[in-house]
Amino acid sequence: MEISEIEAGLQSLDSQDRLRAIAALRKGDAAVALPMLLTKVDDPEFMVRSFVAMALRQSQTAESWAALLKMMQFDRDPNVRAEAANSVSRFGTEAISHLVEAFRRDDNWLVRRSIMAPLYEMQCPEAVFEICTIGLVGEDLPVQEVAIDGFGLLANTEKQEEALQQLLPLVSSDYWGIRLRVAHALRKFDHPQARAAVSYLAKDRDHRVVGATLNF
Repeated sequence: MEISEIEAGLQSLDSQDRLRAIAALRKGDAAVALPMLLTKVDDPEFMVRSFVAMALRQSQTAESWAALLKMMQFDRDPNVRAEAANSVSRFGTEAISHLVEAFRRDDNWLVRRSIMAPLYEMQCPEAVFEICTIGLVGEDLPVQEVAIDGFGLLANTEKQEEALQQLLPLVSSDYWGIRLRVAHALRKFDHPQARAAVSYLAKDRDHRVVGATLNF
């Protein structure tokens, strides 16, 4: 699309036209796209705002950073906040404290999952331990399960002992899915308490949990 077509698309009352225009901007020069994208961060359609959050990650500037932080913190739709969090994570270590704060403040499961995934890849044990501890305390089962996975990633890091102490009480969880996740996580620890806990889970009443302890 030509710039004139993109500009017309962004001004269209049809959200599909706006989406197509934003998709075209993602393929072009980031510096040219940025000012046009910034005009759509408050678009009435959540899908348009999500596309904007996705496109803004291509422009590593102070303007795109500020816009993404605003979207991650204040957008009314969790899909947009989640997409913005994903884009914020692309700014590297500068993003860590902002992601942790967003995780602490926003209890929507989709947003939290979007924050967990990039932090797990960033080699930041302290931040991972903090969000996993927060996620484990909540009542959102999908977040709890991913938090358990995160504790497993802390094996052989400076947060190993603290992560292990979060996992050990969960071997007696009432829900088999939690016990299964704990078994997988504990297998990553070269620690006597972890080995003892896996041996305990090997006698679990649910065969799926027992299966998770095999080859330990």
